Amino acid sequence: MSKILMIIGDFVEDYEVMVPFQILQAFGHEVHAVCPEKSAGETVATAIHDFEGQQTYSEKRGHNFALNATFDRIEPGSYDALVVPGGRAPEYLAIDHRVLKMVKHLAGAAKPIAATCHGLMVLAAADALRGKRCQGYPTVRPEIESAGGIWDEPAEGLDSVCVDGNLVTAPAWPANAVWMKAFHEVL
Repeated sequence: MSKILMIIGDFVEDYEVMVPFQILQAFGHEVHAVCPEKSAGETVATAIHDFEGQQTYSEKRGHNFALNATFDRIEPGSYDALVVPGGRAPEYLAIDHRVLKMVKHLAGAAKPIAATCHGLMVLAAADALRGKRCQGYPTVRPEIESAGGIWDEPAEGLDSVCVDGNLVTAPAWPANAVWMKAFHEVL
């Protein structure tokens, strides 16, 4: 099975990190969850974003998610694939030069990449979306298009997936099942 790098940070979306992490492990993949400035055994705080009928999602404090690898010890070339969940973390991961270097390396090697929701902000900042069809949370559309990505309109309900070659994207956690199934098929 594949060795997968999952780049996360404080206030990553709870369902977009925990559920995919467990699904990929259930499929038999080795998944390393890392966060800049943190080591294996430390935790990141998660945020729960819910769709409750307002114009945008609500945000609540989630769980603590334990990292199982150390960011500073990661060798991107040793991974077969990358996962970038959404939430608040991509806002600052997208400006971390070390994160962008890892993403550029994996994208340049045409490794399978899965991203959801605001995680596409990191791919946009790493210039990994140019010419690729993709989905993300609707408010990320301008960044996707500015980075040369081609917006694929998500199905109503935010539970769709878009596959373009090695890139597997989804609009938000309601798509976790179809997003991870498609990613597993690409792997």
